[in-house]
Amino acid sequence: MIVAHTRAELAEARRKLTAPVVLVPTMGALHDGHRALLRRARELADGGSVAMSVFVNPLQFGPNEDLGKYPRTLPEDLTIADAEGVDLVFAPGVEDMYPREQLITVDPGPVGGILEGAHRPGHFQGVLTVVLKLFMLVRPDIAVFGQKDAQQLALVRRMTEDFALGIRIEPVPIVRAADGVALSSRNKYLSDTERIVATALSRALSAGAAEASRGPAAVLAACEETLDAAGNALVTDYVELVDFESGLSVRDKDCEGFSGAGAATLAVAARVGATRLIDNAVVRFDAAGD
Repeated sequence: MIVAHTRAELAEARRKLTAPVVLVPTMGALHDGHRALLRRARELADGGSVAMSVFVNPLQFGPNEDLGKYPRTLPEDLTIADAEGVDLVFAPGVEDMYPREQLITVDPGPVGGILEGAHRPGHFQGVLTVVLKLFMLVRPDIAVFGQKDAQQLALVRRMTEDFALGIRIEPVPIVRAADGVALSSRNKYLSDTERIVATALSRALSAGAAEASRGPAAVLAACEETLDAAGNALVTDYVELVDFESGLSVRDKDCEGFSGAGAATLAVAARVGATRLIDNAVVRFDAAGD
């Protein structure tokens, strides 16, 4: 496995990779969810090469967010990458990704202004900017992203299409712990008591999805009721049924005119103590749902 820390090292290593090159962008602090991404990347490479980036991107953190304390575990990350058959790890410093002030950034458009974008202004601008830079530097044929960050996945896919980058974006389903909590690097912040509270997110999503036959309003109500039952230990930022392709929320339309055909993403974000968690589930409606 080659580890590159600078653009020059990356360029030299990239020439040695066999196509197709499959990229897994990460911010490190790898867990079993990342292992699932790497394993899917190895399948997709099919004799080609797997590249992984490890970079905690300051552009996507707000002034009051956890950039300073975000877990940085590069030695452990490299051990996991090697065990999963990664061929190249690009682990640049901030000065390598942003050698001077980044004056030109990627506008995420209207979908970037809802949900996470509304609660974390500038977040998706930073995400798309760093992803575009990684794409240009690594030049992958395929890039793998987790479904847990569903809004991010939709925006990366749209950016790739709109800029005609010619990169296939491959989603990987959410990986959950035995208690239902979606795996996340930020789970390390949770105390034992907070971890129990955090299970409300996945339970709320399951409760909402179970009401799909009764329509969007019932889905939202069941999800919100389960979150409310967690009490003051959990503070909800949002609960929404949304079509990330259009950015339209079922709640915005007050459920009127929603045929129920197809699927929507039920997305939740909540704070448990000082830790902010996100989760989502795809809800499929039958033709009779309204």
